[in-house]
Amino acid sequence: MIGLLCFVLAVLASPFKSKLRLEAENAVLRHQLSVLRRKLHGRVRLTNHDRWFFIQLYRWFPAILKVLTIIRPETLVRWHRAGCRCYWRWKSRPLGGRPQIETELRALIRRMSVENPLWGAPRIHGELLKLGVKVVQSSVAKYMVRRRGLPSQGWRTFFHNHAPDIAAMDLLVVPTIGFDLLYAFVIVRLGRRELIWINVTANPTAEWVARQITELPVERGSALQIRDRDRIYGAVVTRRLRAMGIRDKPTAPASPWQNGFAERLIGSIRRECLDHIIVLGEAHLRRILKSYARYYNETRTHLALDKDAPVSRPVQRTGVVRPLAVLGGLHHHYLRA
Repeated sequence: MIGLLCFVLAVLASPFKSKLRLEAENAVLRHQLSVLRRKLHGRVRLTNHDRWFFIQLYRWFPAILKVLTIIRPETLVRWHRAGCRCYWRWKSRPLGGRPQIETELRALIRRMSVENPLWGAPRIHGELLKLGVKVVQSSVAKYMVRRRGLPSQGWRTFFHNHAPDIAAMDLLVVPTIGFDLLYAFVIVRLGRRELIWINVTANPTAEWVARQITELPVERGSALQIRDRDRIYGAVVTRRLRAMGIRDKPTAPASPWQNGFAERLIGSIRRECLDHIIVLGEAHLRRILKSYARYYNETRTHLALDKDAPVSRPVQRTGVVRPLAVLGGLHHHYLRA
């Protein structure tokens, strides 16, 4: 009944349609019948010719969407858009001119521009010429990474330029076998995380800390010294630092993270050494910490140093691996002999 009603409505509306539109709809209906006759099993299989036929008629007569039954209108519109993209891709294909440079070279240009924010196209072009890469400067400028604002270095670069002349100091408390308290004073250089000074006392005073700073070798000194606001660093210490030409930089109150390098060093000393040893006295603690300092600087690898030690270790590729006990076997140093 519904089909008959649709047919009657179509017959009544046909006089108001143009002849070309009726012929287009008839052509679509006939083509759909031919497609259905080709169907063997399962869903209807459309060829590229079928798609091209429907798309062309849709371009000329968009009203044929009303008589399409074997495909959805959205499918036909998607085909049309895909064909439009293919057409303009073919239309805008390169017809000659300067050939494009290789993908690896484009990646190298972008890498150079990212790693060197202060370089422009002439400088990158000069480096490429020294690497034996022949490319014009305009191509280099085309493939450089675009930036907003003025070029600026990263914080990592800024840190590496200043860290070798910055040191941090701190005190750690160590209980002994008799429940007495000893104090270890450490100074670490930020550049290579090198433990440049360590000493022990039972009675820490500002004069003792100032004497430790004075006894530090000149080649191990620094231009800036980071410390917390412990009262042990009194006026004597600040005057001694000023007399040695070292800038005193105390951290903000209740901000141990600002002295993170020294805090991390103290944590390593506790986890890797003191937590496994009962300290018998001041001389015993000094000997243990001196031994750990040698292991920390010359043997222990650091993630921040690309798995190298603060005092860089050479790579040994030949020989038999031999272990060398450190701290009585608490750690080992492996060598090839």
